Amino acid sequence: MRSLALTTALLTLGATAFAAAPIPRPASPLDVVDSTGKHFVLSNYKGKVVVVQFLLTTCPHCQAFSQLLDRLQAEYGPKGFQAVGAAVNEATPEMAKDYHDHYAQAFPVGPLNHDLVYTFMGMSIMERPGFPQIAVIDRKGQVREQTSSAMERQPLQDEAHLRALVEKLLAEHPVSSAVKPAAVTASAKK
Repeated sequence: MRSLALTTALLTLGATAFAAAPIPRPASPLDVVDSTGKHFVLSNYKGKVVVVQFLLTTCPHCQAFSQLLDRLQAEYGPKGFQAVGAAVNEATPEMAKDYHDHYAQAFPVGPLNHDLVYTFMGMSIMERPGFPQIAVIDRKGQVREQTSSAMERQPLQDEAHLRALVEKLLAEHPVSSAVKPAAVTASAKK
């Protein structure tokens, strides 16, 4: 009887380790630095619909998805859309620049520590996610949809699904500029 209770407890703990992060939820802080040293801080895009692509520079699925984001950036950018890429396969700034130049010319791509994907996506370190990992953030800074750690193709990787979601979020009321926090400059920190 004790072993049954122990087994049940371990199975319950194991299941919660793989529980999906709640949606919607506030997007975690994220700072991607491109090969030129420019910072792309997620909070600076409040008021825009943002798609964050966590990618592997050698992944053909990631490359194809980045090319889709390039098209969406050109089409929806003037309406308040922003794509951001984060290369998480121990990519160097040079690898991220090469990826950007070949697959993601319309939006920033920079290397990012792989562990930050888990934090941002609300995954357990026990999970081994498939790539690309994608999060869609609304104008208020809320994660509205994201991929799971499953290895199979997911709805966000489908162009029609992604377009419909982006158009829906772009139609929502933008955040008032009066609500945006003031930027902290280097001189203000002293």
